Amino acid sequence: MSETALSPLCAGCSIDSDMADRIILHCDCNAFYASVECLLHPEYRDVPMAVCGDPNSRHGVVLAKNEAAKRYGVQTAETIWQARRKCPGLVLAPPHREEYVRYSRLVNEIYLRYTDQVEPFSIDESWLDVTGSGLLFGSGPEIADELRRVVEEETGLTISVGVSFNKTFAKLGSDYKKPNATTVLSRETWQSLLYPLPVERFLFVGESAAQKLRQTGIHTIGDLANARRERLVSLFGKNGGELWDMANGLDEAPVRHFGEAREVKSVGNGMTFRRDLAGAEDISLAVSVLADSTAARMRRHHIKCTTVQVTIRSPNFHTITRQKRLPLPTFLAADIRAAALDLIRASWNERAPIRMLTVTGSGIVPEDATGEQLSLFETGSAAKREKQEHLEAALNQIRDKFGRDSLSIGSVLHNDLGIGKYGNQKNE
Repeated sequence: MSETALSPLCAGCSIDSDMADRIILHCDCNAFYASVECLLHPEYRDVPMAVCGDPNSRHGVVLAKNEAAKRYGVQTAETIWQARRKCPGLVLAPPHREEYVRYSRLVNEIYLRYTDQVEPFSIDESWLDVTGSGLLFGSGPEIADELRRVVEEETGLTISVGVSFNKTFAKLGSDYKKPNATTVLSRETWQSLLYPLPVERFLFVGESAAQKLRQTGIHTIGDLANARRERLVSLFGKNGGELWDMANGLDEAPVRHFGEAREVKSVGNGMTFRRDLAGAEDISLAVSVLADSTAARMRRHHIKCTTVQVTIRSPNFHTITRQKRLPLPTFLAADIRAAALDLIRASWNERAPIRMLTVTGSGIVPEDATGEQLSLFETGSAAKREKQEHLEAALNQIRDKFGRDSLSIGSVLHNDLGIGKYGNQKNE
């Protein structure tokens, strides 16, 4: 078992003696997909190996890699040809998603022995609130080390664990040292450990946000924490204020109890196409299918969106994201389709090829939200919308009863983009 990453908190356990603080763990399975494949196929353990999509399709990217492949510089999300250029002997393994789900369930069942506040963040990551578990199982770092030992003994997987007083820092702690390590970020040590790190290491700061921050002189997590909150709000809106709060240790979000429903904040579908979209006809077909399935999912959740967002990726992986606020909340496919097409026409040359496209509805509100009050002169329009909503709800019922391919867009038939009758896109 690898050495625990120590801090003064580990020695003195001040996080346990300070009753005002919660004790939050973030447990992250190391190289999860690759580790499961190595359990299923022991011959993979000593060779550079990557789990990837179909190498003969356009989904051929690295989903996970083992430590041997990592030493060659193989990275998650790069294409197979890029990975093999770095490591010519790379062994490619197809994904076995049902096994990943099974192992994820086994690991979370272990976590549940220590607390009922277990909140999965993804298939291989979970937060645990063990504030009330100390009398039974010891301090936060002690529980973290025990979890590492038990998970490895019972499943063969290793985990890295962050221990802190909030969810953000616990997550950063599990990322701080890998594989198979415990890292503690206490109130006494978190600034010295986190402030020197590049800003892109911070939770929810992606490549685009990091670039925008660097352009304004914010290069490290310390710069982010010491920036004026109003400045970040001006850059990113409400999300900027939340980034500042998290960087200053002000994350008070609770850890949900296991199985507790998560609030839906957006609903979207995306697809990488069998060939590039080329021209307005291809784009219209793809948007129609993605908007239709996005709208259907919102109706099933009894929600509407107030904003439509599109993400477009070119064959050379240049990616842009654009969004548009709607005049009224909607779960109608026609509304989402129209807004998405408007965004694409305004921000993308329709003659330029598109490799991947995602359509997302955000700004979620309950389905009975009406938005702005319609005027007396719009009563006909209101009746028309209500009729269309009933029609699309009926489509959902037919698909639920007879299968989602029982009704589809006519132009989808016999296309060469890899879109099925109803769309074989993935959910976002």
